[in-house]
Amino acid sequence: MAKVKGDIVIDIEKCKGCGVCIPACPNDVIALSKNVNGKGYHYAESVNEECIGCANCAIVCPDGVITVYRKKIE
Repeated sequence: MAKVKGDIVIDIEKCKGCGVCIPACPNDVIALSKNVNGKGYHYAESVNEECIGCANCAIVCPDGVITVYRKKIE
């Protein structure tokens, strides 16, 4: 079975920093930034490279600002 490497892209300007995605991630890839976006929210950001592409974060995001990518690795 091929292994899968994942990656996420978060639209930081649309993220309101609710944090629902953080406990949904099994590998602790997401955290709230210390910086703020244009609306003044501490947005979610990727903090490590351990994403497995499970898409739990994108599923629970109420605003749909997370896109998950998956790539097979040999």
